[in-house]
Amino acid sequence: MTRFDWRGFSGMAIAGVVSLTLSVNAAEPPKQPDKFPPNPLELTAPDPLLPGGLNRPLSEPERETLRKALDELNTQAIAKLRAGDVLGSFEIWNRELRLRRALGFLEEVQALGRVGDIAWRQNLNPQVRVITNRLSAIQTQVQRPLQNQQQVSLPDRAQIFPALGIAYQQVRSPGLALEVYQQMLSEARTRKDSVAEVSLLNTIGQLHLSWFDYPPAIATYEELLQLARSRNDAPNIVTNLAQLAYIHEQAKQSAQAVTYQQQLIEIYQKNPQQALFVPALKIRQGDNFVASQQLDAAERVYQDAFELAQPLGQLAYASDALKKLGVLYRSNNRLEAALQVYNYLAGVQQQAYDTYGVMDALDQIGQIQLQRNAPAEAAKAFQQGLEVAKQINYRVDYFTQQIQKIQAAK
Repeated sequence: MTRFDWRGFSGMAIAGVVSLTLSVNAAEPPKQPDKFPPNPLELTAPDPLLPGGLNRPLSEPERETLRKALDELNTQAIAKLRAGDVLGSFEIWNRELRLRRALGFLEEVQALGRVGDIAWRQNLNPQVRVITNRLSAIQTQVQRPLQNQQQVSLPDRAQIFPALGIAYQQVRSPGLALEVYQQMLSEARTRKDSVAEVSLLNTIGQLHLSWFDYPPAIATYEELLQLARSRNDAPNIVTNLAQLAYIHEQAKQSAQAVTYQQQLIEIYQKNPQQALFVPALKIRQGDNFVASQQLDAAERVYQDAFELAQPLGQLAYASDALKKLGVLYRSNNRLEAALQVYNYLAGVQQQAYDTYGVMDALDQIGQIQLQRNAPAEAAKAFQQGLEVAKQINYRVDYFTQQIQKIQAAK
């Protein structure tokens, strides 16, 4: 079998430059550029595994025999790739892909996606391009009955289109995948298939999100939210609100994220079981208020989060809310309020048996007392921190040095 050499792509450009140079500097006629390399996915010569070629229909036993042989080719190609023979592995895979056509579009598309993913990971752009072109050609053939307004003659068309969407994603062509999913969505809406509509919108939204394309992702999940509300679908209302809050956070649109989080909080507060989710969500909401410079609102929701978390026994969330509140107060030079918060925090950390947390809270208290020009109170906090540090043999030197600095400054 003739080995397909990908270097032919760059060789064409070099041949063109050499040819141009000769035509200028000599009287010889310009050389013709090399022929474009043959498409490695086209079956141009008989293959022992398919003696009758692609035009002869196969019986079911013949199909099964061919399928097993092609699976074996795939195994051989994987072994060559692992041995470092990249060119040899794709020579085998291209043979497999040429012969997969005999098994129908569905199996061919699945194989194209599988091999295309490997080619992309190996940075073989020409191979990826050839596979993508073949996928596009299959898509055109599958769409043709609809374009001619004839009855669809492919019984497995409903399977081929999802497979095409997946394969386009495997060759990292999200735009082509979206075209497929948008057509499927249009058809689902035409036949009023609400289950397929929601599923496809979720697929489209996730695809946008996976490529960090936030505006269309937001638009898609807004559509899903409206559908869920129109159908009084409470679980999906919650799911889509959470997704929209998350996407806005990823897009650095903190003010918009807060809006969806507030809607979630209002839903959760109506259900005793879901009320357990409120403290964590309040903390995230506070973070978004800080990011959008709404500091008064951030203070309020951090306080709410602490007050809700503590009676629920959610000591980790209670501590987290207090820490964030303390940082907020210190950053705004509200030292008295910060001191009160860190005293609360030390108590919560003791409840949670978090020795490291207690030690850090005492350190913060000592630092704040120094800012308040209260060295005696600072030394007391650092002494308490030293006692805790000795229990776990951690940061003992640090607390000792803090106390010594205060004593030296007297």
